[in-house]
Amino acid sequence: MAEKKGNPWLVVRRSPISGKGAFARRPIPKGTRIIEYTGERISHAEADRRYPEDGEHPHVLLFIVDRRTVIDAGVGGNEARFINHSCDPNCEAVIEKGRVFIEAIRDIARGEELTYDYHLTRDDADGPEIERLYPCNCGSLKCRGTMLRPPPRRRRNRQAAAAGSRSRQESSKTRSAR
Repeated sequence: MAEKKGNPWLVVRRSPISGKGAFARRPIPKGTRIIEYTGERISHAEADRRYPEDGEHPHVLLFIVDRRTVIDAGVGGNEARFINHSCDPNCEAVIEKGRVFIEAIRDIARGEELTYDYHLTRDDADGPEIERLYPCNCGSLKCRGTMLRPPPRRRRNRQAAAAGSRSRQESSKTRSAR
């Protein structure tokens, strides 16, 4: 019986970010489709049933494909489930025809850990304590401290925005003149 080969682009091993991670087996050029994110395809209701909010949080194994489908990489998932979150990632998730692929967004060196921004969603009702449930350990200078998508910026009315813009321009002129 022939031995099953692993993914040609990555190898899984202990990660300084969290648990196990996926690392580049060889140099990966920007734009390379590295791996498909696989697992059991379930409904959002089934995902909520399997992983209640008050339990352990393996939500990082869940990938929302669309409003009906979630991939649970904890059941039948492949090495893609070991790709850790980073606020300054080298990969991105691309959804195409109901499938999820991980692609390189820049050249990646051999041995470098593969990461993508999970952009976990937050509900309007979530308070600041939700960020403690999903801490980020990426160590990037751009680290947000959480795997959650940043909260939406509040829009100001145009007059207030214009006044703020003028005062920022004036203060920058003052600083540059010193």
